Amino acid sequence: MKFGVIVFPGSNCDRDLSTVTEGLLDQPTRMIWHQDTDISDIDVMVIPGGFSYGDYLRCGAIARFSPVMRSVIEHAKQGKLVLGICNGFQVLTEVGLLPGALIRNRDLHFICDRVPVKVENNQLPWTKKYTSQQVITLPIAHGEGRYYGDEDTIKGLEDNHQIVFRYCNLLGEITNESNPNGSLSNIAGISNKQGNILGMMPHPERASDPLTKATQGRILFEGLLV
Repeated sequence: MKFGVIVFPGSNCDRDLSTVTEGLLDQPTRMIWHQDTDISDIDVMVIPGGFSYGDYLRCGAIARFSPVMRSVIEHAKQGKLVLGICNGFQVLTEVGLLPGALIRNRDLHFICDRVPVKVENNQLPWTKKYTSQQVITLPIAHGEGRYYGDEDTIKGLEDNHQIVFRYCNLLGEITNESNPNGSLSNIAGISNKQGNILGMMPHPERASDPLTKATQGRILFEGLLV
């Protein structure tokens, strides 16, 4: 399994990801500059967190026009895997590979924390090593992580089992109090209908190294190798 990690001007989680895929899981990994377009050798494309292009205009709004994103769209159309984390999730919504949008957090503050998240769909390549309704703890760090979609969008996500992760409390209860940013339906991560594209605000790569005593995020990457 060969991973490709996009590097935009302003990316700051690209090395974190390669540390997991190449350093911890011993998988070939190529850092892909945003102007590169040949990704034919890649199995899993990852769009990392950070502040692509300084997050000018709005998060992901400029990154969507990078030459590499045209190749990512074709990669996804072929049924290959695409993962967007934090800013990467924002880019995926901007380019139209995932529905909805990520907007300013409910309290208009940047949030940096570790939060419980429930695995709502464990039938995807990304989540098959988790158990259904498993509660895991992952780091978050964002100012525009509030998932928003119109009524039809949210209903479609629910009906098609595209909500992959939800914010919850330690007991797995979906409550307003356990929603850190005001996301509709406590959404923390979604997929496309086919399940080959995943966007999520929490950072699984930051919960992957045994040295940090937090490894529940690593399971997401390990599931791809089974």
